[in-house]
Amino acid sequence: SSSLYGAWTIFHRYRTGSSSELEQLVATFLGVESSMIFGMGFATNSMNIPALVGKGCLILSDELNHTSLILGARLSGATIWVFKHNNMQSLARLLREAVCSGQPRTHRPWKKILIMVEGIYSMEGSVVRLPDIVALKKKYKAYLYLDEAHSIGAVGPTGRGVTELFGLDTSDIDVMMGTFTKSFGAAGGYIAGKKELVDYLRSHSHSAVYASAMSPPVTEQILRAMKCIMGLDGTTVGQARVHQLAENTRYFRSRLQEMGFIIYGNDDSPVVPILLYMPGKVVAFSRAMLKRKIGVVVVGFPATPITEARARFCLSAAHTKAMLDQVSAHTHTHTHTHTHTHTHTHTYRHTSLSLPLSQLNSLSQFI
Repeated sequence: SSSLYGAWTIFHRYRTGSSSELEQLVATFLGVESSMIFGMGFATNSMNIPALVGKGCLILSDELNHTSLILGARLSGATIWVFKHNNMQSLARLLREAVCSGQPRTHRPWKKILIMVEGIYSMEGSVVRLPDIVALKKKYKAYLYLDEAHSIGAVGPTGRGVTELFGLDTSDIDVMMGTFTKSFGAAGGYIAGKKELVDYLRSHSHSAVYASAMSPPVTEQILRAMKCIMGLDGTTVGQARVHQLAENTRYFRSRLQEMGFIIYGNDDSPVVPILLYMPGKVVAFSRAMLKRKIGVVVVGFPATPITEARARFCLSAAHTKAMLDQVSAHTHTHTHTHTHTHTHTHTYRHTSLSLPLSQLNSLSQFI
């Protein structure tokens, strides 16, 4: 379609064939009643959360949530309480306080209590403790908003995200959010759940009412990628890639651990952060790696705490063991090169863990 019509779009986003087909496919893929797509992943969070909660509501947000979630929470006008990352004791304490004490001054019950978490946290590589959160959500009659931007299409036996990874029923998740910018190689995002939820957002979300529709070429890319993962294209290529990604993740993480590197995150997470420690060396490190024809994503303040700058590797199914072994070879070489020339040896040990640019397929897919 792009060769005939270009990357055009229309203002009104509904009743277009490609959008309706994609929304139906997303709902089928996730195993929910309905879904709704948006042209921008960041806006999917920041513009829809204010439509779901407002004044008199309480948001319980993980301290490491993405900026789009934080912005959406602030725009909503709801009260925001932050709990420690993946800490169920911290979340349970806040839930008890919210239920027992109610709103400040009036002590009236909160209109809604919304727990906001991510499937995989992009800066930490950690996987949400979803079964525990679902149990707490049910116990205290709260709602759950799950951002699967980094986990959908990447984890679970068939790539359906953390709900599948933990074997949970999708009906336990009130609001399922994800993006198409990582595993699907496109742009945009989705909100999925019960039909009542999606129908409400169609008329109340600013991103739905005022934003333009997703362009047909982008929609077609997502459709083909999702059908490939689901096996609806008549092949097993999609499932083979999901399994290969899981294998690459385990292999790469185990190799780094064997070599004694400090890595963050869960063993199932294809996002693999390695600490650089020195915030002043982040940019220089990135340039030095490019000179060696090694591509790596570096992240520092304010995306991370100022003393926890890091290199972040995002694995792909296209990476082979030979490529990952080549990383080990570079690591060994640069470790011995810098051991006697710099006092911060551990910093330089982390710097060489990457893949040659000529062999990278989609290193930046999770950025």
